[in-house]
Amino acid sequence: MSGEGLLHNFKPKVYVPMIAMPKNLPQPQLKPNTEVVLQKRYLRKSPDGKIEESPRDLFWRVASAIAGEEAKYDKSSREPAELARDFYDLMTNWKFLPNSPTLMNAGTDLGQLSACFVLPVGDSIEEIFDAVKYAAMIHKSGGGTGFSFSRLRPRESRVGSTGGVASGPVSFLRIFNTATEQIKQGGTRRGANMGILRVDHPDILEFIRAKEKEGEFNNFNLSVGLTETFMQAVENDEQYDLRMPGSGEPLERLRARDVFDMLVKKAWQSGDPGIVFLDRINRDNPTPDQGEIESTNPCGEQPLLPFEACNLGSINLSCFYLPGHNDDVDPAQKGIDWDELRRVTHLAVRFLDNVIDASRFPLERISETVRKNRKIGLGVMGFADLLFELGVAYDSEQGIALAERIMGFVQEEGHKASAELAKERGPFPAYAASVYAQKKMGPYRNATVTTIAPTGTLSIIAGCSSGVEPLFALCFTRNILDGERLVEVNPYFEAALTEAGLFSHELMDSVVAKGSIKSMEYLPARLRKVFVTAMDIDPVWHLRMQAAFQRHTDNAVSKTVNLPNSATEQDIYDIYWLAYKEGCKGVTVYRDGCKSIQVLATGEGQKKMDGDVAPDAARPASSVRKRPDIVQGFTQKVQTGLGAMYLTVNEVDGEPFEVFATIGKSGRSITAKAEAIGRLVSLALRSGVHVRDVVAQIKGIGGEHPVFRGKGLLLSIPDAIAWVLEKRYLKDERLGDVNDLEVQRCPECNEPLLFQEGCLICQACGFSRCG
Repeated sequence: MSGEGLLHNFKPKVYVPMIAMPKNLPQPQLKPNTEVVLQKRYLRKSPDGKIEESPRDLFWRVASAIAGEEAKYDKSSREPAELARDFYDLMTNWKFLPNSPTLMNAGTDLGQLSACFVLPVGDSIEEIFDAVKYAAMIHKSGGGTGFSFSRLRPRESRVGSTGGVASGPVSFLRIFNTATEQIKQGGTRRGANMGILRVDHPDILEFIRAKEKEGEFNNFNLSVGLTETFMQAVENDEQYDLRMPGSGEPLERLRARDVFDMLVKKAWQSGDPGIVFLDRINRDNPTPDQGEIESTNPCGEQPLLPFEACNLGSINLSCFYLPGHNDDVDPAQKGIDWDELRRVTHLAVRFLDNVIDASRFPLERISETVRKNRKIGLGVMGFADLLFELGVAYDSEQGIALAERIMGFVQEEGHKASAELAKERGPFPAYAASVYAQKKMGPYRNATVTTIAPTGTLSIIAGCSSGVEPLFALCFTRNILDGERLVEVNPYFEAALTEAGLFSHELMDSVVAKGSIKSMEYLPARLRKVFVTAMDIDPVWHLRMQAAFQRHTDNAVSKTVNLPNSATEQDIYDIYWLAYKEGCKGVTVYRDGCKSIQVLATGEGQKKMDGDVAPDAARPASSVRKRPDIVQGFTQKVQTGLGAMYLTVNEVDGEPFEVFATIGKSGRSITAKAEAIGRLVSLALRSGVHVRDVVAQIKGIGGEHPVFRGKGLLLSIPDAIAWVLEKRYLKDERLGDVNDLEVQRCPECNEPLLFQEGCLICQACGFSRCG
């Protein structure tokens, strides 16, 4: 792409004038968590960090900017000012919210409103580093990126232009990961990536093992792209070909079941990599004339063509409950306001289509592809809450049927809305060559209409359950001022207990301790059946629910199949196979406690993670060994991004005893930091902490100036110290024993993090990190 093309995207945006805010515009009613998340991540701030807008200002900014696009169309059936008020009410009544970049950037100079992007990675240095550059621009504007590394030639293959050998996809994946480390999305969070490699790529085994060590590729979710040929080979216990990218030349044959078993084992160990079914995704590609879909966005729900983007939005299903339904009939018959759901679906499709016109993309090529296909992704959130309101169990045939009915309705009405917009504005420009035209469907304004996204922070803002996931916990404790802890209870659970005359603070403490009411036989069976949590639900029901939504979704479904720590590799094998048979486009599993750093846990699960730790009174006092008068050791020079570091490690009985780190001249702050790290590591070693535990704590700590070392990167001074200690004392020992677990907490508010679709989400302040 030319320099002129890139500069074009940084010219000031000329917006349709913002519509004046009505004098009687009501203030949105905010829950405490909503207010915290908006202040931290969404409200506009001055250069010195002071908040410059109120929540009402934010939602009117978004509503008026998106409604203002209506003036571009002569045949529009809506007046911009009237539509702006409808959009405002839609969002502030929490019935619908667009994806985060739209909330952050609509009506601002940045104007980049899409969350999902896919960039191609070609097999040349120029193409690879173009992709790194473009990804940095997208992350800076608030989007996440997906890549397929399947075009890159395998490791050790010849590079014709230089006569050298290629380093392979995994090596370049590390470069993308490091670049992401340095860039925050829109100044608020680190960028997220999806990395995909086809199962028939010669480096597939290295890719499957890429996340064996915790902390590796921490800015990437990884998925293996499975093909029909591969899955048939697994089913028939046959071998399949690994092929040279580009030419398709067969290079090697592997037993398919061995590769599938390795996939399962790694997912059992750490949750990575996930899987996507590439042939199935491409069978549903509405514009095959434009090429093959080879990757998805970071959470897997949005397959996209290279240089394509999509904006998402979600309807909060908990807002459509009608109380007073008859429990003796289908609860959906009278328990859901279908007319209002229809109205909101049509309004949301118009909103998302307008977002395409309002968006200002960082690359002209992306603008062209987006506006050619005009893909949108309307999904749902609050599904688990709606089931609570209706008294329907998530893991039941009735729950599955309700999922199909609701999403089928949203799908049908969404496509009707897109067809109505096509009458006003014309179909998406690529319609004539699309599968819709061939099947005489439409015409539609949008190539795709529906997507089920994870809605991590959006569900916090709306005060509802996330996406189509069950709740992780009915109650959990939150740290507040002065060390006090507050128990937060799901409002529908609290209401049900109150109605039954059972609510008490003592009971809530018990629920927090156990993490579930499943085993509380003194509670009514109906309550225990309906108010289930993610870990109560058999994994098969997780997968069946995902498949139910997928059957009525254009794109894909973001969903995590949660598994207890006791789950076996066979359990994951069965889930992967069921996903293939049930028509899912991909699947992510997470076995509780599979990482040495654990996310949010509840009750007895937390106690197991803590291990058999004695009470404080029974713990032996820490004893720091005295230093012998004479010790022997070695000094190693390590080149870091901040200069040459000289690391001296002294030993006692062949084990590390103390560490001295020297870098730069005396008096510099970096010298002081290196000395402090060395002293603390020495204190730990002299107190009997095993070198394995020291390395596990400081390895992978990021810094501002990472440098290459051999086949890897040294990220910082502590990472360099860990590298020396690991290389000398641990050799091939794998770090991260599942028995050494601690809850991973939010770096901003110290609350426990929740794992969803490859991402860590803080339900208190909205912090998120994928990979």
